[in-house]
Amino acid sequence: MNTLTLHTNTLAEYLLDRDESRLLVAITGAPGCGKSTLAAELARRLNAQGRKSIVVPMDGFHLDNGILETRGLKPRKGAPETFDAPGFLRLVRALKTGEEVFAPVFDRSRDLAIAGAVAVPVAAKVVIVEGNYLMFDEAPWSELADLWDVTARLDVPMPELRARLIHRWLALNYSRAVATRRAEGNDIPNAQRVIDRALPCDFTFDGQPTPKS
Repeated sequence: MNTLTLHTNTLAEYLLDRDESRLLVAITGAPGCGKSTLAAELARRLNAQGRKSIVVPMDGFHLDNGILETRGLKPRKGAPETFDAPGFLRLVRALKTGEEVFAPVFDRSRDLAIAGAVAVPVAAKVVIVEGNYLMFDEAPWSELADLWDVTARLDVPMPELRARLIHRWLALNYSRAVATRRAEGNDIPNAQRVIDRALPCDFTFDGQPTPKS
């Protein structure tokens, strides 16, 4: 059984024992740690077991490149201050109501957010939100901590994160030199900031899926 399956099993079993009308699950960690993969697999597993689930990515709240350029933040894209944090907080609070909510997604290939691309129906009993700053000890992101029902963090050693973040740019057809420069100039500092300002989660997954006490 691989690590992804172990992590998915741990969370799925825990969530299936909960009977709230809607659960908000935060999956967080540094960029490149595997949040999207775990969120998608968890949703697939829960849906297969009859618990209607959907994934909502935080990345849909990237500020547009035009705004970032005006503010001199384009080189720092992906840092906490390059997101619409207040807008994201409003979305999470809306999700807690149990009503239908629409959320944006981020298209990495086009480097832009697409509004209203995810519909969260009333029938969704588990909403899995994934993103870097869901349990992050800087304002206003720290206000999110009290909104989640269940939190899980993926911890990946920095050398492995570095390799993954470089590969992410290589997959977009950048040269190795450019991919390395982009990762080391921005992605890796962002990853270190996530690690340094992490708030404790209900579950921390590193090598084995061990829930925090």
